[in-house]
Amino acid sequence: MTAHLDPRAPLVLDTYELGRRPGSQREVTLTVPAPADLGIELLGVPEGAEVELDLRIEAVMEGVLVTGAAYADLEGECARCLEPIHDEIEARFQELYVYDDEERAADDDEEELRTEGDLVDLEPVLRDAVVLALPFQPLCQDDCPGLCIECGARLADDPDHTHEAPIDPRWAGLAGLHDPSSKTED
Repeated sequence: MTAHLDPRAPLVLDTYELGRRPGSQREVTLTVPAPADLGIELLGVPEGAEVELDLRIEAVMEGVLVTGAAYADLEGECARCLEPIHDEIEARFQELYVYDDEERAADDDEEELRTEGDLVDLEPVLRDAVVLALPFQPLCQDDCPGLCIECGARLADDPDHTHEAPIDPRWAGLAGLHDPSSKTED
């Protein structure tokens, strides 16, 4: 059994005006608060931040087709140097919501989205569109050098950062024998 949609929820749209007449459509622009966990571990839309939606909602034979774009600000951190990232995202999507009174065939996809009465829930579509539009490994800049593997210094701040070559512990005893200031006698 599915949970009932709350018509007052910001990402729930009422399609009653379309009247299930194929070809009828309307355009909607909304600004809604971002749901929790809208993103990936390193980068996402902060919960409650404004998400602007430009939507075209149209009735088709099988249900309601929602086409649109979401615009939001992103916050996160660079995958290489962990510096803060502030960016914007535009995520486009198109999804068919099948009328809930349509008979379900045996081979129908269990994951298909369905209307609940005249209501459609945009949250799963928005979540999928935003997550798929995000980079797999967000970077503060395309050529971010990251952090030093020995001391953790940020390499973009000190491009000439180096460490002495480590001495192999098997040869450490011989290091004292080599003194470049003393010359050997012939």
